Amino acid sequence: MLGPVETRSVSPVFVGRADELDTLNDALARARAGEPQALLLGGEAGVGKTRLVEEFAAAAGRHAVVAVGGCVEIGADGLPFAPFSAALRALRDALPEQFSAAVCGQEEELARLLPDLGEAGAGRHDEQGVARLFELTARVLERVAADQPVVFVLEDLHWADASTRHLLAYLLRTLRAGRLLVLASYRSDDIHRRHPLRPLLAELDRLRTVRRVELARFTREEAGRQIAGIIAAEPDPDQVDDIFERSDGNAFFVEELAVAAWEGCCTGLTDSLRDLLLVRVEALPERAQRVARIVAEGGSTVEYRLIAAVAGLTEDDLIEALRAAVGINILTVTAAGDGYRFRHSLVREAVADDLLPGERSRLNRRYAEAVEADPTLVPADARVMRLASYWYHAHDAAKALPAVLAASVVARRRHAYTEQLGLLERAMELWESAPEDVRRVLRPIDCAEVYPPCGCDPATTPLRYLDLLAEAAVAGRFGGERERALKITKRALRLLEEEPDPLRAAWFWIQRSRLVQSLARGDGWRELATAQDLVRGLPPSEVHAEVLALAANWSMLHRPGAEAFAAAERAVEYARMVGARDTELHARLTLAGLQVDAGDFETGLAEMRQVLADTVAEGVRQVAGRAYVNLPSELQSVGRDREAAELLREGLAYARAHGLLDSEPWMWCNLSESLYALGQWPQAAEAAAHAARGGHSAQTRGSGSLRLAYLALARGDLSEAGRHLAAARAHYGTHDPMPQHSLPLARVTLGLAAAQGRVADARTELVRALDAGFPPGTQRYGWPLLLAAATAEADTRTVPAARPGREETLDRLRQTVRGLTTGAPLWQAYEQWTRAELLRAQGTDTADTWSPVVTALESLDRPYDLARVRHRLAGALLAEAGAGDDERDRAVELLRLSGAVADHLGARPLADTVARLAQRARLTLTRAARQALAPADPAAALGLTTRERDVLRLVSAGRTNRQIAEELFISPKTASVHVSNILSKLGVSGRGEAAALAHRLELFPAETAPAPSAG
Repeated sequence: MLGPVETRSVSPVFVGRADELDTLNDALARARAGEPQALLLGGEAGVGKTRLVEEFAAAAGRHAVVAVGGCVEIGADGLPFAPFSAALRALRDALPEQFSAAVCGQEEELARLLPDLGEAGAGRHDEQGVARLFELTARVLERVAADQPVVFVLEDLHWADASTRHLLAYLLRTLRAGRLLVLASYRSDDIHRRHPLRPLLAELDRLRTVRRVELARFTREEAGRQIAGIIAAEPDPDQVDDIFERSDGNAFFVEELAVAAWEGCCTGLTDSLRDLLLVRVEALPERAQRVARIVAEGGSTVEYRLIAAVAGLTEDDLIEALRAAVGINILTVTAAGDGYRFRHSLVREAVADDLLPGERSRLNRRYAEAVEADPTLVPADARVMRLASYWYHAHDAAKALPAVLAASVVARRRHAYTEQLGLLERAMELWESAPEDVRRVLRPIDCAEVYPPCGCDPATTPLRYLDLLAEAAVAGRFGGERERALKITKRALRLLEEEPDPLRAAWFWIQRSRLVQSLARGDGWRELATAQDLVRGLPPSEVHAEVLALAANWSMLHRPGAEAFAAAERAVEYARMVGARDTELHARLTLAGLQVDAGDFETGLAEMRQVLADTVAEGVRQVAGRAYVNLPSELQSVGRDREAAELLREGLAYARAHGLLDSEPWMWCNLSESLYALGQWPQAAEAAAHAARGGHSAQTRGSGSLRLAYLALARGDLSEAGRHLAAARAHYGTHDPMPQHSLPLARVTLGLAAAQGRVADARTELVRALDAGFPPGTQRYGWPLLLAAATAEADTRTVPAARPGREETLDRLRQTVRGLTTGAPLWQAYEQWTRAELLRAQGTDTADTWSPVVTALESLDRPYDLARVRHRLAGALLAEAGAGDDERDRAVELLRLSGAVADHLGARPLADTVARLAQRARLTLTRAARQALAPADPAAALGLTTRERDVLRLVSAGRTNRQIAEELFISPKTASVHVSNILSKLGVSGRGEAAALAHRLELFPAETAPAPSAG
């Protein structure tokens, strides 16, 4: 290796960039204060990005740990996640104790990024695998940066592999804590319309947490200062004008032109960019030029020992050649001191482009042969990938095919599925060119889920072409490259038409079904039905079990009923017979959900709890994530929203811990629904917003938008409701209709139309929904829709324009109400409520109509619903002929309670109707009116039990948990539980807020404070 070599082409003076440095320093200051920062630094090649980063990093190093990683230039095909691996390694070296503590217990998983941590665990490979790795990486960085500021630099994103781009996007989207600054640079002039970095930049631009800095070219004055620094003298103004004009202010070109002028060869320069870049290379001795060409083809950085093996020079001759290249700043020594790289990638590209085709192939062959002869020439974690690249670019199919297949296994183990797919596509390209004797000894199939490999013994049978397609289809699906995966499945199915194989064909049809759904090309049923036909009559197998499980799940979502139930039962049976545990757990979850929908609540819910416990215990995380979505959803379907909310919070913690990116947004959707029912609307809106912006699925974004539309409608913000409703429709699309989407959409559409006075539109939406029908298990969506329609008809009873068609609509509603399942107490209450609204639509409702509805809802944990029916009962009491003081007093109390809930929730339409009714009846909803009433429990308006009312009274009086326990003869722990439940029901964050709310609503006036109840 070389010692220090004096160079003069780089200016020792750092020129300009004051504004950009201010931006970087401001970001560092914010990060040091605990606010994570992200900056994207763009600029054309040679404009000075690297120099700016180096200057900033040197200054930042006084206040923070700086960890730098660079992307490996495409063509060298380096290790996936290369910049993250390098930066994490630097971080570990700088903060070994903090880093070890941050990764403790997750070494096997994080070894996929940083092989130094040990052997990557076998783990599970599924569509959530990448997400788990990304989540762990983000949390490690947050933990390391918790106390010590960290600057995490990723250079040359324009060369980033897909896995690096995806990880960066995830990191910048999810940064929540830590004294962390992420700085990423890229070459902006390379980002053409189809460049893979372009959509990522557009996505990151939409994040408020990410700032983008564009580095401009030098002004003439700045170029003059740079030239002066290079030549260590004041330059001639005419010379500055000439260099500035020819370089157009590009810092690297200014350097090259300044050095050329200094060396007296400026007049010989051409205007060609490539010639400008090559002029100093061509001035080197022939041996040094040869070494430069070798380094250019070897990769972004090349180890000294590997250069020596490929060059074939004596050590003295090699060192002399390297010294010449380093001396004029063409090459530079790597930071680790064990290899070389071009000082600027533009020069490397120019040298590599100047190679002849045969020369490039020969160099790659020599690199590959050198590494095969002595594997220690390159780092162990990059060896397989480097060999695959060298042999592929050597155009030797016999050597390249086994090498790229070996590299694909390494990429899969690192969860770099997009890179795995690229390598497998190279294998497809090489397949026919490779000799038959090479194909006979290829590795066995690596990982293709339940696909049945060709041959008798999957562990020893060499890979076949169909097996290769199966691996590639799975890699494409896991890596999000669904379009490429779909093309591969089509190719496989064409081959299977020529040589029929029902089991393997069924497997590929399963893949096609999944891909068609995820690409919004259809609902996937035609493909699933084809797979079912193919396996019918075949012996039980893992493929057969998976076909049945997927068909049952599809039917549960689209056409629930006896057919779905039967398919789920057979899927469980077949999965147990063949030992397909994951498939069995999936099928059991589906079957249990169908049991709940069919009315066997406790059996189904108990089985779902068991599946959740089994999956968590066995580490089957993807099924556990689904269980944390489906079990709360079924609890909601029977009105047990508080129980569902607790389970969903537990599920969210599990999802974050294990990176279940696709499951987490569904949990947020369901949590929003429960919080809405429980009267915790601000928290419901926050949960819905999480769902609307998270995950890869358009369906979760649609559901999040729909929950926001529900809230906006209840609050009376009709324009906001319309905006969210339109967003939900756009996200759902029309390719894959499901009752769980279409019925809630219809309910909000109808409610919005009614609120805007569009009676005909509301009826049209109702007729469309009634014509589609309510499949078994969809009563949870059907009853709110029917109630909204009946309410709309009742509200427009006296509107002349609404009379045409009213009777037909009411008849249709009454007929549907008679046939829709109730089952759970919640839907029994909704049936009573809907029937009461239908009577109100005819003008025949009375207090006796509404009293049972109020009683039914008082036993449920739904304050907004209770407030609505109390308002209806009050209206009926006041409308009765000869209503006396008792009826009026009772109406006042009911309206006061309804108004209190409406005010607390911000439900403006309900608050307005309460106020209007009181005004028409000349009622005063104040405490003075309250005094004449019989004793009542105003706290019940907020869904509080008698015991919780007693506890809230004492909390309002400033009592501690111990004092509450002593006064009510309960334990302090029980008192604490009651307080927690009260805070949750009131939607407040602390005891002080609870006391303030109780005071504002006049729940416990001193003169009428209730005595504690027993028990």
